Amino acid sequence: MPAPCALALALGLWGIRRQGSIWRDEVVTYDMAHRSLPELWGTLQNVDAVHGLYYLFMHALFDVLGGGVVTLRLPSVLAMTAAAAGVALLGARVAGERAGVAAGLVFPLLPLVQEYAQEGRSYALVCALVTWSTYFLVRALAESPAAVDSAVDAGRLGLFRVPGAARRWWTAYVIVTPAACLLHEFAVLVLAAHGVTVVLAGVPCAVRRAVRRTWLVAAGVVTAGLAPLALFSTGQSAQLSWALWPDPVQLMTFGAMAGVGVVCARVPVRTRGPVRLRPLALPLLIVPPAALMLLSQLQPMFVDRYVLYCVVGFALLMGAALDRALRPLVGDDGRAHRRHAVWALVAVLVALLPATVYLRTPESRKDDATAVVQAVRAVAEPGDGLLFMPARRRVWTLSEPERFRDLTDLALSRAPDSSRSLYGTEVSAERIRHRMLGTERIVVLSDPSGEPEDDISREATKRTTLRDAFTPCRTQDVTGARITLYARPGHCDD
Repeated sequence: MPAPCALALALGLWGIRRQGSIWRDEVVTYDMAHRSLPELWGTLQNVDAVHGLYYLFMHALFDVLGGGVVTLRLPSVLAMTAAAAGVALLGARVAGERAGVAAGLVFPLLPLVQEYAQEGRSYALVCALVTWSTYFLVRALAESPAAVDSAVDAGRLGLFRVPGAARRWWTAYVIVTPAACLLHEFAVLVLAAHGVTVVLAGVPCAVRRAVRRTWLVAAGVVTAGLAPLALFSTGQSAQLSWALWPDPVQLMTFGAMAGVGVVCARVPVRTRGPVRLRPLALPLLIVPPAALMLLSQLQPMFVDRYVLYCVVGFALLMGAALDRALRPLVGDDGRAHRRHAVWALVAVLVALLPATVYLRTPESRKDDATAVVQAVRAVAEPGDGLLFMPARRRVWTLSEPERFRDLTDLALSRAPDSSRSLYGTEVSAERIRHRMLGTERIVVLSDPSGEPEDDISREATKRTTLRDAFTPCRTQDVTGARITLYARPGHCDD
C-alpha cells in the first residue's frame, strides 16, 4: 500500500521541527532520554513507570543518533506511517482493496493523527502496534477455520495447538499486543474491542468455540504480561491528578467521530472473510474510549491520546464509505473516471489545509518551552533569582539547562536527575521565603492568567512573598506560559 505510506510519511516530515518549539511533555521525554541508565531506572521507581519502556527506547535512540527535536519526533512519524500501512491492509481484508486504500489515505489526514505523528511521546507507537495487532487478529480469525481439521475435537483446541498458518498469526498477536500495552497501559483496552470482534466474527460453528478459547488464552497472556507493570504503576496514580472530568472538547470530538462512524457503518460494503467491517471497526472506535470514560468515574483519567488508536476504526469506516460513494465515479473496474477520485482527495486536502498548517505551529500545543527560554533570557540578568509557580513548570528549563546556569533557582533543593524525579525537589516554604528576601530581582515562570493555583504551603509562600516584598516590573505572555520580572520596590528598570 504505497500511497497511504507515502502520504503519512510526507505529512509527518512536513514541518517536523515545528519552528524549533517543544512543549512540556516532549521536554520530559527529552530529559528522561538523556539521563544515565541508573538515573533513569531510579526515576522510574518513583514516577512515570507507565512510560518506562518508551524512555528506554528513546535513550537508546539518542545514544545512536544524537540530535534534537527531529530525533525526538522521528519515531512517531515512522510509527504513523506503519499504522497507515496497517489500516490499508485491514481495510483491504474486510472491505476490499479500494476501501483499504481509501482508509489508508483517510488515516494520516485525520488531525489527531497528524498531531501525534509529530509528538515526542509514545502514543503514535502504541497506535501503530495496536493497528498491527488488530491485523494479526483478523488474519488469525480468517486462517483458523481452514487450519482446523474437521476431525479435531474443536472444544479441546488451545492456543499452541492451532495447526497450520493460523499459529503464526496468533503468535504475532500475542507478541505485538503486549508490546503496545507495555508502551502505555491503556492500550490494554483494545482487548475489549477485540473481544467483541471475536464474538461477532463469522467463524463456522464447528470451530467457533476453539477460536474463542484461543483468543481468551491470548488475551490472558497479554493481561498477565502487563499485570506487574500495572500493579506497580498504581502507586504512581497521583500523576493523573491534573486530569479533569469531563473535558468537553475531547468528549465532543469523540462523540462526533463516533456519530460519523455509526453513519458510515450503515453504508453497505462487500464482506470479505469471516471478519466483517462493522464488527471490527465499530468496537475499535467506540469500546476503548467508552471503557476509559467508565474508569474515569472512579478517577478522572479520560485523555483522548490514551486511546488514540480508536481512530483506526474511524478510518476503516470512513474509507469503506468513501469507496462506496466514489464507486459510480471510479467504476467497478477501478479504471473509469479515476480522475474524479483524485480530485475528491485534493478537495479533502484543501479543506483540511488550515488545520494541517496550524498543527505545525508552536501555538498548536499547550505551551512552548523554547519560547519560555527565549523570554527568560531577554529579561534576566546574571545573578537574578528564578522561581517556578508551580514547581512542575521547572520542566520548561530541562531541554536547555545550560541557558539557566547564571540564574539562581531559589526554591530548588535537588535537581530532577539527582532527586530521581521529573521536576526536582524544593526546600521548605520558610527556606524559600528566606532565599527570596535575599534576592533583589526574581524572574517568575508561571501558568497564564486564569489557571488554578496550587494550594500547598510552598506555592502559597511564593505568592505571598512576591505580593508583600516585590513589585512586578514587566510581564510577557508566550504560548501557555507567563514570564514576570519582579524586583524590590524602586529597583525596576526604567
